[in-house]
Amino acid sequence: MPVGCGRHTARVVDRNGALVAQADVLTSVEWTRLLDDTSTASVVIQPERDCCEALSRVRSWRHDLQIFRDGQGVWEGPIVTPTWRLGAVEIQAVDVLGWLDRRVPHDDMVFPDTDLVHVAAALIRDGFAPHDPGHLVQILDESGIRGLRRYERDVGQTGDHLRALAETGLDYTAVGRRILLMGEDHCERVGTLTDADFPAGLEVSEDGASLATRWVLHGAEEGDIKGEAGGIDPYYGLLERVSEETSVLDNGSAAAGARSRLRGAFPAPTFIDTSSETTLSPDASVDVPSLVPGYCVDVTTTTTCRTIAQSLKVYGVKVTESGQGESVRVQLVPAGV
Repeated sequence: MPVGCGRHTARVVDRNGALVAQADVLTSVEWTRLLDDTSTASVVIQPERDCCEALSRVRSWRHDLQIFRDGQGVWEGPIVTPTWRLGAVEIQAVDVLGWLDRRVPHDDMVFPDTDLVHVAAALIRDGFAPHDPGHLVQILDESGIRGLRRYERDVGQTGDHLRALAETGLDYTAVGRRILLMGEDHCERVGTLTDADFPAGLEVSEDGASLATRWVLHGAEEGDIKGEAGGIDPYYGLLERVSEETSVLDNGSAAAGARSRLRGAFPAPTFIDTSSETTLSPDASVDVPSLVPGYCVDVTTTTTCRTIAQSLKVYGVKVTESGQGESVRVQLVPAGV
């Protein structure tokens, strides 16, 4: 179905599921989805009749914001900043991953020769274990990257540990209360787009700044952990990059992480450039709720000197609605990075 022009409603619910306030009169709405990080949403509500009294009871981290597009749930998460103004109430919220930025490891954990998605699932399970506001972990596929990981009780935020895993071959995102885990190569296709679907036009770019022929990844300082991938290329020569990931505890994991990073850097990434958000046409043949970070759309452009057809991974989604109507913007990156 096409993008169309959706209409939004919202409601505030208590942690126990009880309705706190229905927010049908919205003067603005913005919700996002994001790969490998916490997404945000905000609504501005025009209170009506007894709705004002109900909205006065909204509290940070106790209540959730739920957003619906044409009656279908598209976003949900804990409220972090309610603001009351004359004739308006603004509510800002983060998705379910936001809880993990307020949680720490509750036990010492060691993962020998374990795929990264199962490490991530265990971190999430531990983070929510003492007090779960409601979540579901869904593993779409494994990362194919295994290794030793160790976490200490009360050291570091769980959300930061997840982001560090994502830098070495894991992808994750939140859709409602579901946390999706997948490998970087996951590419479930949810649509096909062409130049006509991007009113502002498309660009084709070769990202020489990201090119590397050899990558070195240093792990934990103790033990001199190191992995590398690549070397001198007969066409490009030698371009080297070095990075550090202190949660990597063995040479095999470091080598896997180096290979993962090299995949996104060699050969010179050439892609349809939507690294900044670009607006989709209302006629674009893609279902907005299906625009999940980590999923892919096939994009073809023939309007530049370099014709290219490419599977692009959804990296970010931003949907806004105001008095001027709805805007659906997407950020796409080459699949497999």
